[in-house]
Amino acid sequence: MAPKKEDKSQHGKVVAENRKARFNYEIVDTVEAGLVLSGTEVKSLREGKANIAESYANEEGGEMWLINSHVPEYLQANRFNHEPTRRRKLLLKMREIARLAQAIQRDGMTLVPLKIYFNDKGLAKLLLGLARGKKLHDKRETQKERDWNRQKSRLLRERG
Repeated sequence: MAPKKEDKSQHGKVVAENRKARFNYEIVDTVEAGLVLSGTEVKSLREGKANIAESYANEEGGEMWLINSHVPEYLQANRFNHEPTRRRKLLLKMREIARLAQAIQRDGMTLVPLKIYFNDKGLAKLLLGLARGKKLHDKRETQKERDWNRQKSRLLRERG
């Protein structure tokens, strides 16, 4: 009997999460990508200090890049530190890069980073979401639905 594949929604230690992405964008598809990091970046990530709220991914020259993500300097690294907001290369297969680049150009979609986490092997991974921007009325609808679910759970809790 073949071993069961692990559920993709279960990630290891989450370092950074873009919580506003699911509110501002409609996530169509998700892709897991590796990150090319220097040693001090990995140490800084292990401390849990990273910010991907304003970042995005883009295709340039047949490669995917994570742009505008902030990984602070590692304090003990001294002069061997990295630049906090440098562009970081993403490790994806060529077919995935072509598919995502085509969706960005043709369909007007965006690649939004959702999470940075360490998997079971201890490797830093990035969960990318292929997203379409929500209009203001869609955001209001999401907020209304969230409030209704919260109110519904309160009522059910009270009735017990």
